[in-house]
Amino acid sequence: MKTRVKLTFPQHLIKEPVIFRMAKQFGVMPNIRRARVTETVGEMVLELEGRDEDLARGIDYLKSQGVQVELVEGDIVE
Repeated sequence: MKTRVKLTFPQHLIKEPVIFRMAKQFGVMPNIRRARVTETVGEMVLELEGRDEDLARGIDYLKSQGVQVELVEGDIVE
Protein backbone atom coordinates (compact mmCIF):
# COMPACT_ATOMS: atom_id res chain seq x y z
CA MET A 1 0.00 0.00 0.00
CA LYS A 2 1.07 3.61 -0.56
CA THR A 3 0.14 6.72 1.36
CA ARG A 4 1.23 10.35 1.19
CA VAL A 5 2.01 12.38 4.27
CA LYS A 6 3.19 15.89 5.04
CA LEU A 7 5.69 15.97 7.87
CA THR A 8 6.63 19.03 9.89
CA PHE A 9 9.77 18.70 11.98
CA PRO A 10 10.47 20.92 14.99
CA GLN A 11 13.87 22.58 15.15
CA HIS A 12 15.46 19.99 17.45
CA LEU A 13 14.71 17.17 14.96
CA ILE A 14 15.90 18.81 11.75
CA LYS A 15 19.33 17.15 11.81
CA GLU A 16 18.14 13.80 13.22
CA PRO A 17 17.75 10.75 10.91
CA VAL A 18 14.10 10.22 11.89
CA ILE A 19 12.95 9.10 8.42
CA PHE A 20 15.85 6.65 8.08
CA ARG A 21 15.09 5.12 11.48
CA MET A 22 11.40 4.76 10.64
CA ALA A 23 12.19 3.14 7.28
CA LYS A 24 14.68 0.69 8.76
CA GLN A 25 12.70 -0.20 11.88
CA PHE A 26 9.30 -0.69 10.22
CA GLY A 27 10.19 -1.71 6.66
CA VAL A 28 8.57 1.37 5.13
CA MET A 29 10.00 2.75 1.89
CA PRO A 30 9.92 6.57 1.75
CA ASN A 31 9.90 8.54 -1.50
CA ILE A 32 10.56 12.26 -0.99
CA ARG A 33 8.15 14.28 -3.12
CA ARG A 34 8.98 17.71 -1.72
CA ALA A 35 11.14 19.11 1.07
CA ARG A 36 11.97 22.47 2.59
CA VAL A 37 14.33 22.90 5.52
CA THR A 38 15.23 26.13 7.30
CA GLU A 39 17.13 26.72 10.51
CA THR A 40 13.90 26.57 12.53
CA VAL A 41 11.60 24.07 10.80
CA GLY A 42 11.62 21.23 8.30
CA GLU A 43 8.75 20.24 6.02
CA MET A 44 8.55 17.18 3.80
CA VAL A 45 5.94 15.53 1.67
CA LEU A 46 6.62 11.82 1.43
CA GLU A 47 5.04 8.91 -0.33
CA LEU A 48 5.33 5.94 2.01
CA GLU A 49 5.05 2.38 0.74
CA GLY A 50 4.67 -0.76 2.80
CA ARG A 51 2.20 -3.08 4.45
CA ASP A 52 -0.76 -1.35 6.11
CA GLU A 53 0.32 -2.32 9.62
CA ASP A 54 3.93 -1.23 8.97
CA LEU A 55 2.75 2.14 7.63
CA ALA A 56 0.56 2.67 10.70
CA ARG A 57 3.40 1.75 13.06
CA GLY A 58 5.86 3.95 11.14
CA ILE A 59 3.52 6.94 11.27
CA ASP A 60 2.92 6.36 14.99
CA TYR A 61 6.70 6.30 15.47
CA LEU A 62 7.09 9.65 13.70
CA LYS A 63 4.39 11.18 15.90
CA SER A 64 6.02 9.77 19.04
CA GLN A 65 9.27 11.50 18.06
CA GLY A 66 7.53 14.88 17.85
CA VAL A 67 6.97 15.06 14.09
CA GLN A 68 3.61 16.53 13.03
CA VAL A 69 2.02 14.16 10.49
CA GLU A 70 -0.81 15.07 8.10
CA LEU A 71 -2.29 12.74 5.48
CA VAL A 72 -2.20 14.20 1.97
CA GLU A 73 -4.71 13.51 -0.78
CA GLY A 74 -3.72 13.54 -4.44
CA ASP A 75 -0.32 13.91 -6.08
CA ILE A 76 2.01 16.65 -4.89
CA VAL A 77 5.12 17.62 -6.82
CA GLU A 78 6.37 21.20 -6.65
